[in-house]
This record gives sequence, structure tokens and C-alpha cells, in this order.
Amino acid sequence: MAQGTETHLMHNYLDFEKPISDLEGKIIELKKLATEDESIDTTDEIGRLEVRVREAIVEIYSKLNPWQKTQVARHPQRPHFVDYAKTLFQEFTPLAGDRKFSEDAAIQAGLARFRGQPVAVIGQEKGNDTKSRIKHNFGSPRPEGYRKAIRILEMADRFGLPVISLVDTAGAYPGVGAEERGQAEAIARSTEMCLGVKVPLVSVVIGEGGSGGAIAIATGNKVYMLEHSIYSVISPEGAASILWRDSTRAREAATNMKITAEDLKSLGVIDGIISEPLGGAHRDPDSVIAATGDMIANALGEMASRSGEQLRNERRQKFLNIGRNL
Repeated sequence: MAQGTETHLMHNYLDFEKPISDLEGKIIELKKLATEDESIDTTDEIGRLEVRVREAIVEIYSKLNPWQKTQVARHPQRPHFVDYAKTLFQEFTPLAGDRKFSEDAAIQAGLARFRGQPVAVIGQEKGNDTKSRIKHNFGSPRPEGYRKAIRILEMADRFGLPVISLVDTAGAYPGVGAEERGQAEAIARSTEMCLGVKVPLVSVVIGEGGSGGAIAIATGNKVYMLEHSIYSVISPEGAASILWRDSTRAREAATNMKITAEDLKSLGVIDGIISEPLGGAHRDPDSVIAATGDMIANALGEMASRSGEQLRNERRQKFLNIGRNL
């Protein structure tokens, strides 16, 4: 099978990407035909189709609605924490366990170097296949995950290490066991710890930023979102279930909840938007990871001369100011 054919078959197309899927399918067929019969020249036709593919992607992605952005944010081939960690950090040393109950793989945390600078890293990992998704609980942390994050934050504060957090969760795990072990308390303490550290804290929403499960590690001096990520107090499906007792109205909920990067930037909830490659982060992971690294580096450079008290006070004031000018 030709490499292009494998790529097409392995790519997960979203519902609204059908025009793109149809065109790329035709390109694959033409390439396969040319491979099987060298006397057939399909170069010109493939060129025309590739132009149409690009035009279709531009047209579709230039006017995504909030529900479509939600689908892009959840795309199974979107780069996850492990992809960012592999590229952005050197000497990443993961730390496990909360020293109270157990290890929670939904939150990955540890120490690393970022462009030569020692940092502490916290992130949520969803997994990219059935086995890893089960291992990481689909990116929904339990209380021990947040207590592990608190460990890392305390260590970063003690040794003066900037903190980088990468957010990608539909929300904290709502199971009975998690509630019995103090899920709400763990989230509140993690949020409090984020507000209290005297080191720079930069957070990036790389996929979904769901409710307290996200803000527990995203209460940073600088908070950024990828262009097609979402950040909300509850998932669109959850909001629809509560408001209308009908989860199928998630599309309507997403539109009304103001969950896109553009909405949240205008509301002052986030500080900036990281552009994604044409067609979403899953079409060119390397470029979006590099752009994220540049944004983080700029933020850390901007805060390098500030004292610990300044950093903490600015962070607290930033969150107190949200909503005041609405």
C-alpha cells in the first residue's frame, strides 16, 4: 500500500471535513493508479485537486463554530502532553505518586530543562490508543493527581523553578472513589497552591480545558490557548444535560457558553492565542509545538526580572480582575 494511502486511511476526519476527505480520497486513488500503471500521468490532476483541498480547508477552518472547535479540540490525533514534553523539554524526569494514596497517570509532572532553563512541568495526558487512554483515565485526574501537582508546585517554589503547565482534560474524574478521597478539596488546594507560588507560572490549554479539573493547574501568571482549543466551566454535553436535560443539545450549549479562544481572549480570561496550522494542530504537530514553545519562552523572559512577591500578587490580581469590566 502506498504511504499516502496509509495516511488517508489512518486520518480521522471530523463530520464537517467531508469535502476535504472526498478530495483527499481522490488524490490517493490517482496516486495509486499512477503507481500501478506508470504510463498514466496524473500529475496535473493531482495538482488541481491539492489546490482544491487547500481551498476547502481554508474555507472550512476560517468559519468554525464553537461546536466544531470543540470537535477539533478533541481530535484523537491532536498532539498530547507527551508529544509536547518530548519536543519542548530536555532531561524530563517524571515524578510519581502523591505520597498519600497512589499514583495518578492522568496528570504527568516532573522536572526538566526548557531551552536550557530548569523548570517544573505539569500536564494532563489523555492517551492516544485504547491501552494508554485507560492507563491515563482519558485525561480525567483523580485527587491523587492534583496532590501530585501540589508536590511539584511546592518543590518548584522551594527551589525557584518556573512552572509550565499544559492543560488537556474534559474535567476531573467524577467517580465515587474520587469523591470519597476528597476530589473537591484536592482541586481547591491545587488552585490555591498555583495562586501562592512565588515563581513564574505559564499555562497553555492545548486541547480541552474542562472546569476545575483544568483550572487546578492553569491558574497562571500567563494563560494561553491554542487557536482551536476550548476552555469552559463544564463540557457542552454536561451543560446541555443540566440546562435542558438533553445532552444532544451540546452544539447549542457550546455556542452560548463562550468557550473558544477568541471569546475568552475578549473576556480577559486568557492572555493570548497560539495560532494553529491550517486544518488544526493534528495536521502539523511539529509547527504548533514549536509555536507553543516560543510563546512560553517569551512569557518566561518577560517575567524573569520580577520578584517572587510581584509574581504572586500579579497572578492573584489577574484572577480577581476577571469579569470586572463586563
